[in-house]
Amino acid sequence: MFDLISGWIEAGGALGVFGLMLLENVFPPIPSELVMPLAGFKAAQGQMSLWLVVLAGTAGATAGAYLWYWIGAAIGADRLRRIVQRHGLWLTISEQDINRALGWFDRHGEAAIFFGRMIPGVRTFISVPAGLAGMRRGRFLALTALGSLFWTALLTAAGYVLEAQYDLVKDWLNPVTTAVVGLLVAAYIWRLGRALWRRSRAS
Repeated sequence: MFDLISGWIEAGGALGVFGLMLLENVFPPIPSELVMPLAGFKAAQGQMSLWLVVLAGTAGATAGAYLWYWIGAAIGADRLRRIVQRHGLWLTISEQDINRALGWFDRHGEAAIFFGRMIPGVRTFISVPAGLAGMRRGRFLALTALGSLFWTALLTAAGYVLEAQYDLVKDWLNPVTTAVVGLLVAAYIWRLGRALWRRSRAS
């Protein structure tokens, strides 16, 4: 995973950072905690502009978040529940999960959008309840962009400062990120297996 992301950044530059951060918000196993520090390393080595890296990462994260917001707004809560009733087993999503997300958004509102950008896993799906709840698009984009800017700038700065330790970080980060992806896949298989087992018992 480390080498794949590093190669993408080297080949695509700021555009590669934008694409990776967009995908990170659509496909969670690509972690921003790896993408942006790596981009910071490259900036410290003079391969890219530091500010361009931050702006590209922020734009990609905001675009990915807006995609989920749009899905939530276009589908609506009732239709999403019907989709989950039909296909929720394979998505490992239940109506209870939807209700829980909507309830969390109702309780925390705009703060959930801003601070949710900094929480792994949450930042991918927090945009959906915002769309379902009909949050104003301009307000959503502003809060998402601000939260994303703070987080990407922090991660990029960490990579920039640790530039001298690049080889050391690579040695331990590569197996760690591979293990994280493996755990996410294992978690999906476990949830799917549990759901199938419950269905077989119920029938």
